[in-house]
Amino acid sequence: MKKKSDSAVNRRNFLKSSGKVAAAGTILSQLPIERVAHAAVSDTVSVALVGCGGRGSGAVSQIRNSGGNTKLVAVADVNAKKAKDRVAGYKKQFNDWVDVPEDRIFGGLDGYKSAIDAGADLVVIATPPGFKPQQFEYAVKAGKHIFCEKPVASDAPGVRRVLAATQEAKKKNLMVGIGLQRRHEERYIDNVKMLHDGAIGEINLMRVYWNGRGIWYRNRTPEQTEMAFQCNNWYHFIWASGDQICEQHIHNLDVGNWVMQGYPVSANGMGGGEMRQVGKTYGDRTKTQIFDHTFVEYTYANGHKMYSQGRHLGGNQTFGHVAEYAHGSKGTCKLAKAIVPFKGDPILMRGKGGGHQQEQTDLIESLSKGEIYNEGEYGAKATFTAILGREACYSGRELKWDDLLSKGRDYCPGIDKWTVNSAPPAMQGADGKYPAPQPGIWNPFA
Repeated sequence: MKKKSDSAVNRRNFLKSSGKVAAAGTILSQLPIERVAHAAVSDTVSVALVGCGGRGSGAVSQIRNSGGNTKLVAVADVNAKKAKDRVAGYKKQFNDWVDVPEDRIFGGLDGYKSAIDAGADLVVIATPPGFKPQQFEYAVKAGKHIFCEKPVASDAPGVRRVLAATQEAKKKNLMVGIGLQRRHEERYIDNVKMLHDGAIGEINLMRVYWNGRGIWYRNRTPEQTEMAFQCNNWYHFIWASGDQICEQHIHNLDVGNWVMQGYPVSANGMGGGEMRQVGKTYGDRTKTQIFDHTFVEYTYANGHKMYSQGRHLGGNQTFGHVAEYAHGSKGTCKLAKAIVPFKGDPILMRGKGGGHQQEQTDLIESLSKGEIYNEGEYGAKATFTAILGREACYSGRELKWDDLLSKGRDYCPGIDKWTVNSAPPAMQGADGKYPAPQPGIWNPFA
């Protein structure tokens, strides 16, 4: 490690005080990989992980593989045993990269506070979306750099909370990375730039898809409280996941907004949840609360449209497709694949993918150089794009962005005081079923 200098701010002091801000409008993550310089590391970036599921574990592994000088120093998960097991697994896999003694392993719904306060420079937040606003806010107040997985919230109040915390992060010169990894892929970055430069003329329509198969379900265990069960089975509850349109389809919606260079002003849609495959059952509301399919028509301020299909259905005959398409006055484009002008030869995209690794490489390189970027605003607005579409489908109404953002339903009332023994906001009725949205009846407002 380099000797500290009295004449210059060393990297450790930068990590504590967050040195210089990147030039206005410049976001490192939107540059092709070959144009991102690799910096020598003079000190260690210490990392705390909040949320030990697959995505959190993957993000931490990718941070370790970024090539930067990093170290894991604290871990938290609602399930303390899961956190301990994850640390043990990391120690076997990564050996001395892990510096997490038992007193820096935390459980419970408030364990994130202890992990964030344990001395890390960078906090990785990879919990169910309903919990992310409070954790994001706490990390900003603590002066930590953040990588937060998408989506960043499950409802309008949560989005407002993240937007406010994002502004505070900017004031404190804190790094904020959001897990919308397409923004870090060379093939997407190059493709979107060509579209913005007029490769297919004026873009008047986007089509975006995340049509997948059935999803996982985790059976209840005898010792679990209802809150612990729902936290472990979080995808199936609106308050926790935000539904499929938030949890996964957000990637495609974000690309649509990126290409359109803005956000929808309104949305209408339709959907339902009677055919979702959970194990060998269909439409079993004793197991799931969310929809299995949505279709949304988004309208932008200029009148242009984005059509969205989101679905998770089991079975071999269902249509599976994950992609984004742009339609313009001079041609069409399948994002990250090819631009097809009406006149001339197609332009095939040959850039690199691998966004999950690249987003962590970009983040650690930027921290090492003292270059700050903040993805919090578009991460929150991509999340709200998904929420707007979800609530349009749930309610059957045409909804306005501004109305829903300011007055949208609170799906996590009192979340800051919850424990694993608290009653979650979605409870089974006398028939054993969880409440499910009914279009034409469901009220999207508080």
